[in-house]
Amino acid sequence: MKKKSLKLNFIMNIILTMSSFIFPLITFPYVSRILLPIGTGKVSLATSVITYFSMFAQLGIPTYGIRACAKVRDNREELSKVAQELLIINIIMSAISYIILFALLSFVPKFRCEKKLYVILSFTIILTAIGMEWLYKALEQYTYITVRSVIFKFIALIAMFLLIHEQEDYVVYGAITIFAASASNVLNLINAHKYIELKPIRNYNFKRHLKPVLIFFAMSCATTIYTNLDTVMLGFMTTDAEVGYYNAAVKIKVILVSVVTSLGTVLLPRASYYIQTGELKEFRRITRKALNFVMLIATPLMLFFIYFAKEGIYFLSGNAYSGSIVPMQVIMPTLLLIGITNILGIQILVPMGREKVVLYSEIAGAIVDIIVNALLIPKYASTGAAIGTLVAEFAVLVVQYWSLKNEVRDSFKQIHYIKIAIALVLGSMASLWVKLLGLGNFITLVISAVLFFGAYALVLLAFKEEMVIEILETFKLKKRGEVEK
Repeated sequence: MKKKSLKLNFIMNIILTMSSFIFPLITFPYVSRILLPIGTGKVSLATSVITYFSMFAQLGIPTYGIRACAKVRDNREELSKVAQELLIINIIMSAISYIILFALLSFVPKFRCEKKLYVILSFTIILTAIGMEWLYKALEQYTYITVRSVIFKFIALIAMFLLIHEQEDYVVYGAITIFAASASNVLNLINAHKYIELKPIRNYNFKRHLKPVLIFFAMSCATTIYTNLDTVMLGFMTTDAEVGYYNAAVKIKVILVSVVTSLGTVLLPRASYYIQTGELKEFRRITRKALNFVMLIATPLMLFFIYFAKEGIYFLSGNAYSGSIVPMQVIMPTLLLIGITNILGIQILVPMGREKVVLYSEIAGAIVDIIVNALLIPKYASTGAAIGTLVAEFAVLVVQYWSLKNEVRDSFKQIHYIKIAIALVLGSMASLWVKLLGLGNFITLVISAVLFFGAYALVLLAFKEEMVIEILETFKLKKRGEVEK
């Protein structure tokens, strides 16, 4: 199979990331004001609970499948066999997940009273299973993924404004979010015949996937615990309103994380391919590039949204979400932590076959998160949950870096910390005074963002920061239709 352009893949993923940024910017201010913290809190809690069942159904395949398929992508017969084996495992586990879910919906009062919402959100389980997103990522079909996702998000955007008019429409909101996120997976199943054979193949070998899948499943369990347990614990230990406050802060964080991890996403299948073919020099090159990208992107985003948390929350969610401001400020440093661990874990350790290190790091994160949440949520509610997430992400980073310190020490040394620090200071000086003008939240955000990120970029350009120059050149090439590897 012909190699896809990494630059083209990156640009497609940037477009996809921008859509994930733009659509919530349009819809969330409207939805949060209609549903209020209680309505958004109900949906957020239900989504977090369903995430656990989806995690069980997926069994680690979303990450393992990318690696497994990337290794055999040049052999259609073997690729078909691997893809079918993983799809069958997915469907079986999905059926078991539904049995357990419906049992809980019948016996747990907190779930039973919102049974309709949980049933609707559970469609994500089967849609994710049949979607085989891991296959398309392994084949680096990022143009298809981007176009398909943007179309469905646009349809969902229109539906938000047409169908959500009162606080009781939170169930409709849940349904639309599932449509936006997972309905396109039906197209994945339809189009799969272009890349694999869909007719049953003899001599399936499920056993070969068992050990790695279980390792990735354990990783997924640990990750899901410390990324979703905050919401679940808040839901059971406090109120739906506190869940709503926390959800508003996390919503912004998730959008920004997708920007930070955008390059790492497209590099995973390529990294796995380089490891398989023994191209270690290329593997190290893209690793250094990814770490530099994360540092350059995550630090200004983190700092800006700590500065302008109030304006960001009030603009996106409304004045009813004042309880989200401090949690958002606390949780913002996770942008940098997640960005780095995404590279260390998913792009370096996984392709190298060191999944157990990732598992141990995420178990550490989960344990830390449970302990900190249990201690702080009763007293500090949503802010306590944010602190738990921050400490958990730091624990993950410590474990992964310690395991890879010899391999990545040089890569971290090559990051131009002083240049970045100077750019951040000047960006801060250029923008913070805007808060004193007393302008509206939106105007303040726009003016300050232009000044902050404009000054930041100009300083890095003045320092001739290679990554910034390369990104600009990449977009220029794309504009001229000259993108090459």
